[in-house]
Amino acid sequence: MIGTARDITMTLLSARARGATICPSEVARALTLSDDWRGATPMVHAAVDHLLAEDRVEISWKGQSLENRAGPYRIGRPRD
Repeated sequence: MIGTARDITMTLLSARARGATICPSEVARALTLSDDWRGATPMVHAAVDHLLAEDRVEISWKGQSLENRAGPYRIGRPRD
């Protein structure tokens, strides 16, 4: 299931303008396609951790880059 969360994350990001970010809850909602998306958030966080380790995404909060995922965050593509 983590692979699916990774794929959804990358698909949602590719549909956004360069520099735009997505919320982890958007990934969870797309993953579950139901109102009970909160249960999918641990899978989304794990997928984001893997994508971070592979330098495929960056995370930020209120425009400030974050080194590690902790607390609220947004997901974006790495800057060139």
